[in-house]
Amino acid sequence: MPIFVQTDDFDASTELAKLRSGNPAIGAIVSFVGLVRDLNDGLDIHAMELEHYPGMTEKALEQIVQQAHARWHLLDALVIHRVGSLKPLDQIVLVAVASAHRGEAFAACEFVMDYLKTQAPFWKKEQTPQGARWVDARETDDKALDKWK
Repeated sequence: MPIFVQTDDFDASTELAKLRSGNPAIGAIVSFVGLVRDLNDGLDIHAMELEHYPGMTEKALEQIVQQAHARWHLLDALVIHRVGSLKPLDQIVLVAVASAHRGEAFAACEFVMDYLKTQAPFWKKEQTPQGARWVDARETDDKALDKWK
């Protein structure tokens, strides 16, 4: 259950190969890669700054993945979340979940992302032509989380 919070970019293909290596019981890996968009709430985004609280953020991510393991029979999972200054099209997050069957992998990957969006302590500040602004939680993210309760 590797969890990484880092400034460096990642190569999803390399990370997925590492996740599946040496485990022939894995029949499915579902992954999600989040990217920085150039538009949010009607404003152009020139850059995004992601901040976190070291130690607390990693622990929160581990707890989210542990909850997924408790719900589904998972063989492994990986979360990489970037922090620092990012530009549009940069990768922000990689979540990958491995299981014997695709149904569990799809559900668990969506579960991890829904919890990560609402429960992981990250703070996002966008740079727009009108200045910097903090990104608030979205109502749609909270509604997505409700389906798992």
